[in-house]
Amino acid sequence: MEIKVLGTGCAKCTKLEKEVYDALAELDVAANVEKVQDIKKIMEYKVMFTPALVINDKVKVAGKVPKKEELHQYIKEEI
Repeated sequence: MEIKVLGTGCAKCTKLEKEVYDALAELDVAANVEKVQDIKKIMEYKVMFTPALVINDKVKVAGKVPKKEELHQYIKEEI
């Protein structure tokens, strides 16, 4: 599983990255997590707001940090 956290380094972006690692640990799921801060790469996903979460090249959420339950659901959908 490939997970990307899109964001320029703001507090919400950092929080989303931490929440992703926490969720993976709770679900006992292995994944490659990448933090993408390059604006051009972020724009490739047609994301207008950060932070954004991309799992297996699918944008799951943009502009907010999802609740833990939502995050678990997004990860489970892609297993």
